[in-house]
Amino acid sequence: MNKQLLFKKRPVGMPTPDVWEVKKNNLPELKEGEVLIEQHYVSLDPAMRGWMKDSKSYMKPIAIGEVMRAGSIGKVIKTNNHPKYKIGDCLTGWGGVQQFVITNGKDWYKVDDTIAPMPLYLSTLGMTGMTAYFGILEVGKIKENDVVLVSGAAGAVGSIVGQIAKIKGCKVIGIAGGKEKCAYLINELGFDEAIDYKSAELYEAVKEKCPKGVDVFFDNVGGKILDVALANLRMHARVVICGAISQYNNEEKIVGPSNYLSLLVNRATMQGMLVMDYANKYTIAAQEMGQWLMLGKLKSKEAIYTGIENFYQTFERLFTGDKKGKLILKIKE
Repeated sequence: MNKQLLFKKRPVGMPTPDVWEVKKNNLPELKEGEVLIEQHYVSLDPAMRGWMKDSKSYMKPIAIGEVMRAGSIGKVIKTNNHPKYKIGDCLTGWGGVQQFVITNGKDWYKVDDTIAPMPLYLSTLGMTGMTAYFGILEVGKIKENDVVLVSGAAGAVGSIVGQIAKIKGCKVIGIAGGKEKCAYLINELGFDEAIDYKSAELYEAVKEKCPKGVDVFFDNVGGKILDVALANLRMHARVVICGAISQYNNEEKIVGPSNYLSLLVNRATMQGMLVMDYANKYTIAAQEMGQWLMLGKLKSKEAIYTGIENFYQTFERLFTGDKKGKLILKIKE
C-alpha cells in the first residue's frame, strides 16, 4: 500500500487542512524498464503555494486529485530491467508527498548518500542551494566589497545566499523575523548585520545598516520589504527576485513596489530567476558548494519533521516563519 497526500481543492488565501487528504492506494506492478522508489524525505517550499493556483506559471498547476507535488529523495527497492538504476541506488526527483514512486527514471538523478546525508540533497546540494548559488552569482553578479541585502535571510535560500556572498567578500545584511533569527544570522552564519523586521522601522534600519546604499538586493519576500530596498539602491544596483512569500496567500491583488522609479534613477536592474534555467550547470555548483561545506565555509541547516499525516502542520511553518533553514518532511516510516 502507498500512503499519499492528495490535492483536493484549490485554496483561497492561506490553505487550510481540508485542501489535502491522506489516502492509501495499492501499488501497481512494475512495467518493463521501471523502478520502485521508497521515498525517505520530501522538500517543502513556498513555491508549493503557487502550484496550487489554476493560473499560468513556470510549471503547470497541480490537478485536483493528484499527489501533492514536491521534490523528494529515496532509494530504489525494486526494478524491472531498468537500464540505468539498480536496487539500492539513491535517487532524487519530483516524487511528490507519498511513500513510494514508480518511474521510468526520467528526470530522476542518482546521488551518493555515503558522501552526504539525504536531506542535504534537498537543501544545500539540491534545488535550494542551486537557487541561492545561481541567483546571487549569475543574476546578482556580486563582486568583492558589494553591500548585499537579503530578505527571508534565515530561510532555506536566504541563509545560503548570505553565506555565499560572505565567501565572495561582500558585506552582508540579512532581514529576518525575531531576535533569535537575527542572532542566528550573525553568530552562526557570519552575516555582518541583521534587521528584525518585526521590531525595527524598516526604512530607517536599512538606511542605518547600509549608509551608502545597497549594491545587490536578493528578495524572497516582496511587499513592503522590496519597496524599502528599492528606496535604498546604489548606482547600478541589481535586484534579484527569487520569491515573494508575503504575497502568496493574498486574497486580493498582489501589492507591487511603489518605489520602482529608483531603478531608473540609479540605472539599476530587477530580474526574476528560476533555478531550472541553470540545470546544465548544477554539477559545477554542487561541486563548489560541496567543497565549501567540507571546508566549513558554508553551513547547512535542515528543519526536519516526520510523517505524511503531519504535512499541514509542517507546511504552515513556511508562512509562520516557525523554522530556520530548509524545511523537510521525513516520509519513511
